[in-house]
Amino acid sequence: MADLIKARAYIEGVDQSNRKVAIVASLVRRRTVADALVILSHVPRRAALPVIKAIESAKANAINNFNLDAKTIVISTISVTSGTRLKRFIPASRGRALPFEKKTSNILVEVTGEIKQKKTPVVSTEKAKVTIKKEDK
Repeated sequence: MADLIKARAYIEGVDQSNRKVAIVASLVRRRTVADALVILSHVPRRAALPVIKAIESAKANAINNFNLDAKTIVISTISVTSGTRLKRFIPASRGRALPFEKKTSNILVEVTGEIKQKKTPVVSTEKAKVTIKKEDK
């Protein structure tokens, strides 16, 4: 069995509550990347887009930086944590201001896969010679 290597992508500051993003992330936990992207493309939630971007980023990191085979890449870890909270105020009656928080979230995706095997070129003992004859007119 080939070595399993982990590649990761970390997306910070997604402008949505971590509870809403975690519902979408739980749909694709421990699936292949190809299956996860198909599932998320049919999910009618706004949180699906940042999860798709995080998975595609982890897949690109695995292929380009670690030379993993694209067919064997599986999502090993996907977690959503709460990010920074922005304190804001909304105007209310009689000149009051009611506080609320704009919540953000962070997405961590780790993928594993097998290293792509390099093809060894076939070495022949004799090289075939091809000669082109020019005909004189």
